Amino acid sequence: MRLQRWMMLVILPALGPAMASYAQNGYVGAPPAGTRVEAIDDPTLGMTAYSVTVPAKWHFAGTMIQGTSCSPVAFPVFRGTSPDGLTVTEMLPRMDWAWQEGPGAEPTRDANHDCLPLEEYLHVQDFLKAVARMMGVEYVGETPIPAAELEKIQETFQRNKAANEARYRANGMEPPDTRREDGQAYVRYTNGSFSMKGLLNASTYCSAKNLRRPPGFRGPPYTAYQCTATVHYVRAPEAQLDATLEMLKVEHAGEKQEDAWTQAWNTRLQQQTQQNIAMINQMGQQSMRNIQAMSQASMAAQAASHQQFMRSQATNQMLHEQFLGTMQRGTDMSMARANQAMQARSTSASNVVDYALNQQTVRDPNTGQISKVSSANTYTWLDKTGKVGYQTSDGLANPNGVLPGTWTRQVVVNGDGTAR
Repeated sequence: MRLQRWMMLVILPALGPAMASYAQNGYVGAPPAGTRVEAIDDPTLGMTAYSVTVPAKWHFAGTMIQGTSCSPVAFPVFRGTSPDGLTVTEMLPRMDWAWQEGPGAEPTRDANHDCLPLEEYLHVQDFLKAVARMMGVEYVGETPIPAAELEKIQETFQRNKAANEARYRANGMEPPDTRREDGQAYVRYTNGSFSMKGLLNASTYCSAKNLRRPPGFRGPPYTAYQCTATVHYVRAPEAQLDATLEMLKVEHAGEKQEDAWTQAWNTRLQQQTQQNIAMINQMGQQSMRNIQAMSQASMAAQAASHQQFMRSQATNQMLHEQFLGTMQRGTDMSMARANQAMQARSTSASNVVDYALNQQTVRDPNTGQISKVSSANTYTWLDKTGKVGYQTSDGLANPNGVLPGTWTRQVVVNGDGTAR
């Protein structure tokens, strides 16, 4: 019975508030005039998981990404970009972390290599400050979420929390202690000749569960902690940010988790839970060696399921890499990639200087002019004077015909101006 309860414990937390930790801002019913609805599909279930409302003329890209070792639930990422490439609304990749405390605690950092290297609760504003640092933007300051909106968020959280606790008690288990915190803050940075301002909106969800090791027995106790954080990011030229936020609010732009997908996901999870329970019941009085073997078989099955998910994502690989390359700077993995990139460029002193100053070197393919610009974005455009420019991470954005003058996209070169 203890083994059965432990197996249920591993699965049940994903059924409750964690599934509802995303802000569901999508418009219900027909979208307002001037907007369109984009679908983000879950290829493992063959159905739409999230629908996202964006302005009709904006570019859009979105996909589902497999969860981490800290939280296995898949999550959506998306980006909506205005035609000129300057205004963006996006959901960043979810950030997860986990740790343990107590006599039976084990190190988790090596096992959770795809999670943030945190081992503590982090208040939402401290988390937003860390995100701003990792993204290379200036943290301007906190701006409060309207009280009515916070109250609605907490009502939904408490309702989901109560339902999750009921599931635990129905299986004879102590429910975990859970908490949710929401906040937002303004940030600022420079995009070429444009002064840019953004709003980061974050939700953090954490749980704590008292356990014993080995699972289900009377070994040393410990507390297992798990946290996830989702971040929405809207940015625009500074003078336009307030109008952009109001426009997105009026048009109900944002994502909505589809009820049918949530039900299908929970149904599949319940089936997997019952299969695990049946497997454990069949163990009977087998030795611990056989129990460990069955656990390894379960882990192998989970690994096979993960591989199947990744294969089903092959058609979205290019889009996936774009998101990981441009939006996941806020994760520990992206920081590691940045360090690797710096080491790769260390053979050239000029490239090291560029990296240290958070800048890059670009060359005009027509005139050969060399310019130093910010490295915060991927693409740089200059007008015919060679003095006025703007940057964007949207490869489809083109200022010609949108902004006055003739614009040329620059070529990224080494810090000394030589071709890469």
